[in-house]
Amino acid sequence: MWHNLTGVLPMETTRLSTKGQIILPKSIRDSRAWAPGTEFTIEESGDGIVLRPAARFPAADLEQVAGCLRSKRKSTTLAQMSAAIGREVRRRHDRGRY
Repeated sequence: MWHNLTGVLPMETTRLSTKGQIILPKSIRDSRAWAPGTEFTIEESGDGIVLRPAARFPAADLEQVAGCLRSKRKSTTLAQMSAAIGREVRRRHDRGRY
């Protein structure tokens, strides 16, 4: 949501509690989909701090992660997948879903 006159995001204020906690305004939590338990990184900047949600996984290239979830089962062929889809479509049709 942009402020109409200045073209910047509206500013909200909060207070630091005696326990060192800061409550983020609900409108910000909702707009960012930040739920309880969301972890953040905190960086000091020249005139304050920068608060960012912590990355769940470090950045990686496809080459670094390709094949990391290997299966011990035999791979399914395209023909097997097509047959399974056909069976499911027929099953749903028979039940009156299509």
